[in-house]
Amino acid sequence: MPRPRARKTVSPPVQPAENFRRSRRDRALETAQDYVEAIADLIASQGEARVTDLARRLGVTHVTVNHTLARLKKSGFVHAKPYRAIFLTEAGHKLAVECKQRHETVVSFLLSLGVSKRTAELDAEGIEHHVSPETLAAFEGALRNARGRVAGAVRQV
Repeated sequence: MPRPRARKTVSPPVQPAENFRRSRRDRALETAQDYVEAIADLIASQGEARVTDLARRLGVTHVTVNHTLARLKKSGFVHAKPYRAIFLTEAGHKLAVECKQRHETVVSFLLSLGVSKRTAELDAEGIEHHVSPETLAAFEGALRNARGRVAGAVRQV
């Protein structure tokens, strides 16, 4: 008579619903970050941000921009009236500044690795939304160390 097989213990499954919720929340935040950064850039370069400007810059329709702006208003990042310019709230401006700094750090880090400027800019668009604070701090530290080494080498010459 064959011996019974030992049962394998199965670890509990990862909570898929929570993972999907987090993923949706992260995508929504990524969109908010892209929009507030684009609005801030448009205001800085053109003096105002309009729905048509955002649609052109982000490669989406004006309908998509209007739907997203409604969510951003609800979240407290922008205020706008129909057929008028779009403005960032204090919270929206703060988020835009954080996004711009994070983007510049990622681009600088990629450039320091020898990545071309065009590729660094393209890759940073995805990386900047998913990089953890710990990793971002490591990027900044590596950039500071690299600048310190360059400055030291210049002083020795």
